Amino acid sequence: MASMSVVIASDLAKDMAGEPLLRGVSFQLGRRDRMTLSGRNGAGKTTLLRMLAGETSVDGGELSFAKDVRIALHDQRPPRDTEALTLRDYVLSGCKDLLAIEERLSGLEQAMAGGASDEATLDAYGRAQARLEHAGGYNWREAVTAMLHGLGFRDEHFSRSLSTFSGGELTRASLARALAGDPDLLLLDEPTNHLDIESLEWLENYLQTVDAAVVLVAHDRWFLEAVGTSVLEVEAGRGRFFKGTWHTWRKEKAARELALGRSIEKQQAEIERLERFVDRFRAGTRSRQAQSRSRRLDKMDRVERDPRDGKGLGFAFKAPERSGRVVFEMEDGRLSIGNRVLLEKAQMWLERGEHVSLVGHNGSGKTTLIAALTGQRELDGGKLRSGHNVKLGLLSQHADELDERGSVVEATQRATGLPPNKARALLGQFMFSGEAAEKPVDGLSGGERRRLSLAHLVHSGANVLILDEPTNHLDLESREALESALAGFPGSVLLISHDRALLDAVGTRTIAVEEKSLHSYEGGWAEYLRVREETKAAKRAKPAAKDERGANASGSANGSNGGKANGKAKAPAGSPAAPSREQRKRARQLEADIAKAEAALSALEEELADPAAWGDGNRAQEATARHRAAKEGIDALYAELELVAG
Repeated sequence: MASMSVVIASDLAKDMAGEPLLRGVSFQLGRRDRMTLSGRNGAGKTTLLRMLAGETSVDGGELSFAKDVRIALHDQRPPRDTEALTLRDYVLSGCKDLLAIEERLSGLEQAMAGGASDEATLDAYGRAQARLEHAGGYNWREAVTAMLHGLGFRDEHFSRSLSTFSGGELTRASLARALAGDPDLLLLDEPTNHLDIESLEWLENYLQTVDAAVVLVAHDRWFLEAVGTSVLEVEAGRGRFFKGTWHTWRKEKAARELALGRSIEKQQAEIERLERFVDRFRAGTRSRQAQSRSRRLDKMDRVERDPRDGKGLGFAFKAPERSGRVVFEMEDGRLSIGNRVLLEKAQMWLERGEHVSLVGHNGSGKTTLIAALTGQRELDGGKLRSGHNVKLGLLSQHADELDERGSVVEATQRATGLPPNKARALLGQFMFSGEAAEKPVDGLSGGERRRLSLAHLVHSGANVLILDEPTNHLDLESREALESALAGFPGSVLLISHDRALLDAVGTRTIAVEEKSLHSYEGGWAEYLRVREETKAAKRAKPAAKDERGANASGSANGSNGGKANGKAKAPAGSPAAPSREQRKRARQLEADIAKAEAALSALEEELADPAAWGDGNRAQEATARHRAAKEGIDALYAELELVAG
């Protein structure tokens, strides 16, 4: 089946409420193909996933699957029957096929033990065994446990009722259930929602190696780039398939948009020329030519943009008043929830103009820390000082700061003090034009609530922005508009986000919640990643170095005379010991290995500087993997050298 297609879609069509939603959607996916869906909110991406899952009808075209294909869908709907099921039971309910195969194998084994040796029995046993082996054999339950750990669950969670979990945890449980059944076709709608960065990285690694076809919708740009091997662009109701990584598709789309703009301008000039001719000569001696050109105008296939083009966020923060040099300073901070300590003796500071990213796994205390910094709760210990002329602007994770009363424009007037016409002008920048400004606030979608909160924040004049997951519910275009606005903001920013592209673009320093403390890392997200990977490499290298030192110590004890055979006095206690001969030899070897590895990396980077290396999606993905592996190898060598050289 490795060379066969898992799914083939040919000219698919779908109507919604009597209106065309999708037309001309075609693609073909085999195992290890991972197609990302791109399109505005409401373009039909989720509907397409449900068509593939068989949950909604196909109104036109043809959809065909490989024989006995197993399909799993993870979408944004929460699990049902949360009272009756534990987390373990719920996830295993996605593995019914594997449980049935185990029973089938057991029955066939009993039949063969009883003497059955016919070809049909042996063939059925071989197929069932191959299917189970694909899922990891009889150890597939251990793989499911590792999957739950990767998505942030701990062993003590497995026996808890689903009813005791939060909405975000239930979403992660739904994702685990979809992955656990070893599907042939995996359909994922916003799988990155409610994942911390560690779980995001785990999911990326998992999807890069899973032996299945994958179709996914996501707004995390790093995730799309790391995972996708093709893109299906859903624009103005039509599908366009692109083979290649996400960033190569974006470049191709930008070139296409530029060409489209030129085509529109050229055609518009031709239309205006024809219309002028018709107007001037319709009643004159050239009326026959005028009628001919009028018919030509009527038959012309007009080049047009999607009518929704240009309706994106477009805003900038106005220059705020200057605050004091120090915005916040926390000394020996302590935070707890009930009996659980989140932070102990934590130090933190934020200075004027700094853009700081606050990172840490889910539940580490980031949102609780923000509540303390914004005065919503007290520290449980330590001191917190605010600087001079600090004006805070808060964007909470769930837009809790919104006034739910009345319409969008009424809430905006109350929040900003603007008159109706200026409130509407502000709202227009955030895609609330015309009737949209009259919507009731309590009926807004998650994305609309986020845009309304941003509108109020932009007008607030705050010189310190505290943002908790600001990209939640925002589409890609809106995320990029927010990124540009924040990058140009001259005040201070404290940012919590799982959108690594946003962290990379905005952050100039990173504060990580680690082991109930706060650790500051100079530089942006890329620098923090580098330090984190070096630390991991050093930890991996440490056991090997310990083993080598142990071997050297054993040899010295067996072959020396109390450390005095070479005539040198033993180093005083507490002073660093001189490297042994074996350590010096190993250090020289490591230095030579590093020189070779850096030369190889340099050659690879010269190779990758050629645009042709990125023209093909598979080559680009392979090149990225090679480059990452080369850098990680060098980091590991340096870490070992540091240990060996003392």
